[in-house]
Amino acid sequence: MIQHTATQREPDEETPPEATTFRGLIRYERQSAIRQISYYLCGEILEPQYYTEMFYTLRTATDTDLIYLHLNSSGGDFGTGLQIINNIAASSARVVTVLEARAYSMAALIFLSGDDLVVHDNCQLMFHTYSGYLAGKGNEQQAEAAAVGSWFEKAMARICIPFLSAQEIGRILKGSDLWMDSDEISHRLTRIRRAQQKPKVPAKPRAKKAKPETPPGETA
Repeated sequence: MIQHTATQREPDEETPPEATTFRGLIRYERQSAIRQISYYLCGEILEPQYYTEMFYTLRTATDTDLIYLHLNSSGGDFGTGLQIINNIAASSARVVTVLEARAYSMAALIFLSGDDLVVHDNCQLMFHTYSGYLAGKGNEQQAEAAAVGSWFEKAMARICIPFLSAQEIGRILKGSDLWMDSDEISHRLTRIRRAQQKPKVPAKPRAKKAKPETPPGETA
């Protein structure tokens, strides 16, 4: 993950007291025949309590609503990200995820969870395995590590395939980072759309084998 060093302020410069305080998402709503709602997931994905208004909106939306999630995030809390993804899946609304700069780690999985995916030029996705720490007795740490590893592997497969191949996911789980720019993202999305639009060839009916006739005087 790329980290940027913040510019140091001179001692005489004043920092607004609210500048570093995250107070939750702001909802932008546009009234029309179709209700359009926008959320901007910018910066780190924090604890789930900051996103409850968005969860409620996704859960209570109707099939005539259109919800946009604009992404520019380096990732963050895995549990929060999964809750966002599960609420997208449970929503009756059409959810459009829009990649506007970068979506790394958990943010990349959120991007792939939209009903429609929009990518702007000069953007990036990055996939990698999870990171964290364990505490407790040795056997407890071993059990937790195995459970979390299996949980993450299943989540990656369900969310990322077919955008990522099983081989790519396998390399990510072993520690590789996978980067791609807007051109590669658009290429993969186009390939998926074409595969979904391709008409399925109906299977040919199988001919039934004729049963051999039983000669007179014999039983089958």
